[in-house]
Amino acid sequence: MGRIRGRDTAPELMVRSVLHRLGLRFRLHRRGLPGRPDVVLPCWQTVVFVHGCFWHRHEGCRFAYTPKSRQPFWNAKFSENLTRDEKARTALTALGWRVVTVWECETGDAMNLERRLRRLFRQRRRRLTVGKR
Repeated sequence: MGRIRGRDTAPELMVRSVLHRLGLRFRLHRRGLPGRPDVVLPCWQTVVFVHGCFWHRHEGCRFAYTPKSRQPFWNAKFSENLTRDEKARTALTALGWRVVTVWECETGDAMNLERRLRRLFRQRRRRLTVGKR
């Protein structure tokens, strides 16, 4: 497990590429925030977690299987990951951040990913500008 990368993974690079293409600017892995989100968009008050389907147990995904060997170890590991994810999400929401989760399997189709992110940030912009008129 020491060889498993924690940052700059292929799914994370894909998400960052799409966000940059949409003209959004961001910071990476801000230490001061709970859970140290993968992407932080400060002016949007939004954080993006790019979760691996296997490690973070994407429900219904074919990549979220449980290995046959050492099942008690894996079940404990997955349980800790889910607890940590929920704790970070709750803390960030309490601080006023909007939390977006992008799953590894969603990064395989760049067009769908771009469509989803564009929709998220277009809706947010409309909400912010409506009250300023």
